[in-house]
Amino acid sequence: MGSKSNRSRRYTEEFKRDAVALVRSSGRTVTEVAREIGVSAEGLRNWVKRDAIERGQGAPGELTSAEREELRRLRRQNREQAETIEVLRKAAVFFAKESDR
Repeated sequence: MGSKSNRSRRYTEEFKRDAVALVRSSGRTVTEVAREIGVSAEGLRNWVKRDAIERGQGAPGELTSAEREELRRLRRQNREQAETIEVLRKAAVFFAKESDR
């Protein structure tokens, strides 16, 4: 229990790039390459898929890392603007009531 082999490993971006390049250039299956370099086949498969998306070769509607980051930024900005609008709306109601007095 709790042994180091049970924890998920962290691989560098360089290692992932090299692994994906090996899959693409070798003509071997993801499973074969994964076994050879000592990573899980599912993990390597995910890296290959992410690489394809980043190259613009993913399925329609799949977002690149840059697009996902922009979407996060825009959602955050939208949320902040909605909060600002709500504060201004409440202030307008407050001052409208005050001016009626």
